[in-house]
Amino acid sequence: MKYFATVFLILSTAFYAHSQTYEIGGMIGGANYIGDVGKTNFINPNSFAVGGIFKWNRSARHAFRGSVLIANIKGDDSKSPNSRRKQRGYSFENTVKELSIGIEYTFWDFDVHSQKAISTPYLYTGLTGFSYTALRKRANGDIVEYDNAMSVAIPMVVGFKANMGQNAMVGFEIGARYTFTDDLDGSNPVKGLADEEGLKFGNTNSDDWYVFTGITVTFAFGRKPCYCNF
Repeated sequence: MKYFATVFLILSTAFYAHSQTYEIGGMIGGANYIGDVGKTNFINPNSFAVGGIFKWNRSARHAFRGSVLIANIKGDDSKSPNSRRKQRGYSFENTVKELSIGIEYTFWDFDVHSQKAISTPYLYTGLTGFSYTALRKRANGDIVEYDNAMSVAIPMVVGFKANMGQNAMVGFEIGARYTFTDDLDGSNPVKGLADEEGLKFGNTNSDDWYVFTGITVTFAFGRKPCYCNF
């Protein structure tokens, strides 16, 4: 996480001298997880998520974007339509704290200083680093905490945004994170328990996902841009 924070701060500082148009704001909505416990619906926000977002609009079609997000995720076999999971009866809760940097691409030109109403769909991807609580299964089936852990994920976000008067924007987005860990739910413990086969369950060849669904509100500042070819 420190590496991603350092890179983000360096980029922000280096580009400030060419101050074009920045956006800063917040994100709020719900999160859900997809893995070896509970439901497997792709979009099923069942817990709270909140964060902040920063953008550097490099042209009317793309922006460098950084964000922080804190999301609670949970799964409960008793709420799954899968009869085998219902019979098993596992459940868990976890908290994911992420830092993401990447590029946001709009389908149509989007000038945050526009005097008229504008809107566009957009895509975002990049690299996400996140921390979470490492979990493990007890003999009685309870899933409990045992350590802290970190991993990376690939964000795949689709959204739609529009301006709200001059210099204010609102958006709605759905963003899946494909993680490089299978331990958000305790099904495949890491660190000192990684070789303990008796603790593993579910499909250990498939990593976990989590999804953010919600709205973003940002405000533009900086001088009106004169975009260059980059």
